[in-house]
Amino acid sequence: MARRAALVLAAALLASSALTGCSTQGPAAGPSSGAGAGRGGTITLGFSQVGAESGWRTANTKSVQEAAKKAGIDLKFSDAQQKQENQIKALRTFIQQKVDVIAFSPVVESGWDTVLKEAKDAGIPVILTDRAVDTKDTSLYKTFLGSDFVKEGRSAGEWLTGAYANEPGPVNIVELQGTTGSAPANDRKAGFAEAIRGDGKFKIVASQSGDFTRAKGKEVMQAFLKSQKDIDVLYAHNDDMALGAIQAIEESGKKPGTDIKVISVDGIKDAFVAMTEGKINVVVECNPLLGDQLMELAKKVVAGENVPPRVETEEGVFPQDKAAAALPSRKY
Repeated sequence: MARRAALVLAAALLASSALTGCSTQGPAAGPSSGAGAGRGGTITLGFSQVGAESGWRTANTKSVQEAAKKAGIDLKFSDAQQKQENQIKALRTFIQQKVDVIAFSPVVESGWDTVLKEAKDAGIPVILTDRAVDTKDTSLYKTFLGSDFVKEGRSAGEWLTGAYANEPGPVNIVELQGTTGSAPANDRKAGFAEAIRGDGKFKIVASQSGDFTRAKGKEVMQAFLKSQKDIDVLYAHNDDMALGAIQAIEESGKKPGTDIKVISVDGIKDAFVAMTEGKINVVVECNPLLGDQLMELAKKVVAGENVPPRVETEEGVFPQDKAAAALPSRKY
């Protein structure tokens, strides 16, 4: 009988522990709420990455993984391979696993309300990283961590208008957009258009998605070179597309950076090398090293602390004459 009583007591304790580990959490919940936080205080973070389409993205992933390890956070990582359906599936898996907090960089801006509401109903806070979502219900996520993509596009356009301030027009521009429907593609396009709108000599003669990859950037630039007789400027939404386009420009017999001015966004090391070689004229920085900031935000939202709705990273603009000095300090 004593043995049976002991078994009953053990079962009761296990049930109690399970209930504690699965307790729901909201913004006001204490640090012991959630699945992971209930197990010895370890926070479990589910992170869904867009993919590995660029050097920037690889650096971003590495930053998150290294920061989680340093912070003692249990990271569950998923690569969406640039497909929204994969990312939604990953988020639902995180919800089923009862992680403490979810962070993800959305493949595209729209179509997230349903799965984000599922996370909210499960008491799991969500942090958006690098890319925003298009939703009327901002209560579906706690905060956004990343860059101001409109500002990046505007900075690219302002550099161009300054560079051609004393030059006659027309200035024919081809644009390599990022992934269709993604926040950086939408916003970098809008910011750039805003900056050049006031001067009629600037004209975007062709604009097409290069999916943020070198291969696609080269392919689309080859098509631009065939369809457009006069191209003065290439504006690429990221460095990888710009580097692919540079190959196409060189293969066509033209000189990138001279015959066709090249403007890019991100700031990966390869782009700085290209600037020192005179092949890219300016790079607008977009910092991928968000890991440490993400872990601090994760700890705060799990603890129920208030966080700002938007946390932006510090970034700069690097024209060609600043590239050589900045290159040794590039970490990605």
